[in-house]
Amino acid sequence: MSHIRGLGYVRVSASDIAPWRDFAYNAIGFAEGIGPEDQALHLRMDERHARLVLVPGDEDRVEAVGWEAADHLALARIEKAVEAAGIAVKPMTAETLRIRQVEAGIAFEAPGGTPVEVFHSARLDHSPLATPYGNRFVTGPLGLGHVVVPVDEPDKAFSFYAEVFGFQPRGAFAFPGPAGQPPARIRFMGVNARHHSLAIMPSPRLQAPALVHIMVECATLDEVGRALDRVTGAGYHLSSTLGRHTNDKMVSFYVRTPGGWDLEVGCAGLLVDDATYTAEEITADSYWGHQWDFTGRQGSPS
Repeated sequence: MSHIRGLGYVRVSASDIAPWRDFAYNAIGFAEGIGPEDQALHLRMDERHARLVLVPGDEDRVEAVGWEAADHLALARIEKAVEAAGIAVKPMTAETLRIRQVEAGIAFEAPGGTPVEVFHSARLDHSPLATPYGNRFVTGPLGLGHVVVPVDEPDKAFSFYAEVFGFQPRGAFAFPGPAGQPPARIRFMGVNARHHSLAIMPSPRLQAPALVHIMVECATLDEVGRALDRVTGAGYHLSSTLGRHTNDKMVSFYVRTPGGWDLEVGCAGLLVDDATYTAEEITADSYWGHQWDFTGRQGSPS
């Protein structure tokens, strides 16, 4: 069993942060959070001060994927397991803890190159959540949503997340590799009832630290449909049309963010019961829809 309870936050560096405000608040409908970094955008979804944080930077890249531990005892067990795997771990400084708005945490680079943080005791914002269009995001015990990251050594990354972090394998999707090579598999992994909180994607072109996409889940299909109307009306690029996935049953669309990676906005995701679930390999991405357009996608495999 994993000592990780869910995806807590994702911090992303943005080379041009100006267009993010219109995209995040006016198109998607995140609430505007208040955080300790004046130049950053704190995208609020619930009682956390922010689930997504955009910080000005020299390039578009993931700065940290933050996984939430239950408490200080769980954090200590995670730190011990990561160090036993031969990975150097650093405790978060007092300043980093202040910025992250958590009590304690550690940081390290996971196999595959993703900067990872593990924390416990996030500070809450109890003020009313005022999203621009009345959106209600599905978070709570399920965490932020899910994140998909590229990895250069997929077997090594998969072993780390499963054997060291204790993530539950939740199936795979095989796609053809180069001529003469076996198929590559996107691996889906979960830590709670959400089908997957993480997916690792073999990607020779898109190098870590990068993002493939982040998924946020809305409470209703109407919220997803209205967001789709807003992003298409504003002229944002749809990486994928509305569709329903075969593995997590999510009804969703994908939109290209100002950072060049995709945001998946969905609803009606599958809740997994680990007492009865068995890992599976899907042979189609979706039951219907999800017509993909990778035009201009950074590091696109297509």
